Amino acid sequence: MEKTIFITGTSSGFGKLTAITLSKAGHTVIAGMRGTTNKNKAVAEELNILPNVEVAEIDVTDNISVSNVFKQTLEKYKKIDVLINNAGVSGYGLVEAYSIEQIRKIFEVNFYGIIRTYQAVLPSMRQAKSGLIINITSGASGHSLPFMGVYLASKFGVEAISEAIQDELEQFNIENVTIQPGVYPTKMNSGEKTGLNADKLEIAQAYDPIATEMFNTIGAGLFGKMEQFKMNPQTVADGILELVNMKDGSRPLRFPLDAIAQGTDKEFIKNRADIKAKWLATYLK
Repeated sequence: MEKTIFITGTSSGFGKLTAITLSKAGHTVIAGMRGTTNKNKAVAEELNILPNVEVAEIDVTDNISVSNVFKQTLEKYKKIDVLINNAGVSGYGLVEAYSIEQIRKIFEVNFYGIIRTYQAVLPSMRQAKSGLIINITSGASGHSLPFMGVYLASKFGVEAISEAIQDELEQFNIENVTIQPGVYPTKMNSGEKTGLNADKLEIAQAYDPIATEMFNTIGAGLFGKMEQFKMNPQTVADGILELVNMKDGSRPLRFPLDAIAQGTDKEFIKNRADIKAKWLATYLK
């Protein structure tokens, strides 16, 4: 059945591929991105000519921008069946070497941006007593790595919100799914899109040479695995289509899509759920 789907961060990577994939599947897609009349004008025009796709200007860090575009979308299409929170920004560096301002910028996109879209779309979904929200997070959803602490903190925050709100929204038949994509060759990882990296260089220098050596080793390992496993971003777009097409009420809370993990991510998620169930039984019995 055709659905009306709003996607954030469609100028490249998972977002763009997902917009194309869902359009081909016959869904109506509102492809949200920044800079539709300037830096992303070409990709906006590319997506706009696809069947069932409308590009919308949205800045997830801006309350008014988010509120206005969802209001306009609901006025035109009368509903939003699926929200896909894909917009995100990367960031690498030592925790101590991040300024509070730089950390806040990462959270404005990766965490608060998702809160804004939730609050913009949920009233209509609650009224319809139906809806699906898919959030792109990172990794296996529960562990961190050196030099990625700030970035992963913003993503783990989304995991916490998704897990909590899943129960809160049950009475309205609104489902939430987080996708843990692992490392893929998108612009975020290729260096084509500059992330919000640690900005206190004098602090970072105090950790060298050991920190730089460690960072290079981790980076080489991650990107080497990405090539070894031939990670294709289309896998994530196809996974999103699979979730959209699933029967209502059957979708998992977490949906890892990471061949490099070789099943360890699925094991981690299962064990985490099992331990939580025991914890709840202990507290609520």
